[in-house]
Amino acid sequence: MSLFLAVKALHVIGAAVLLGTGAGIAFFMLMAHRSGDARIVAHTAGVVVVADTIFTATAVVAQPATGLALAWMGGHSLLDPWLVASIALYVLTGLFWLPVVWMQWRMRNLARDAVAAGTALPPAYHRLFRAWFACGFPAFAAVLGIIALMVAKPAW
Repeated sequence: MSLFLAVKALHVIGAAVLLGTGAGIAFFMLMAHRSGDARIVAHTAGVVVVADTIFTATAVVAQPATGLALAWMGGHSLLDPWLVASIALYVLTGLFWLPVVWMQWRMRNLARDAVAAGTALPPAYHRLFRAWFACGFPAFAAVLGIIALMVAKPAW
């Protein structure tokens, strides 16, 4: 396998990880939230924080490195419109993902506190969940847009 194909494979795997963990985390957090059970939320949010740390954060770092390498090896200019759009969408995704990471940690801690106290999930948890949920839509749409641009490489 050539170096180009190896880097491309890593880039595709990174994109799959970003898309897959994003969708999976959203699904499991939504299902836990819908249960209304602080124990389920605390456990699920704990797993989500670990998954985001191991998988998403790794892919977030790897994607620009493999993307820049592919652009250079493929003879593309970073000023190609589809690459500029992809980079802009990647930055947009990051602007939503970074607060989401903090929200997940905070929701996990609030749920753990509720379990320890034997109380229901507090209003602060519900406010964070609504904000977390709202941040997911533009971030997920941006990731889908990046994938579409990477596949199509439109000539604008």
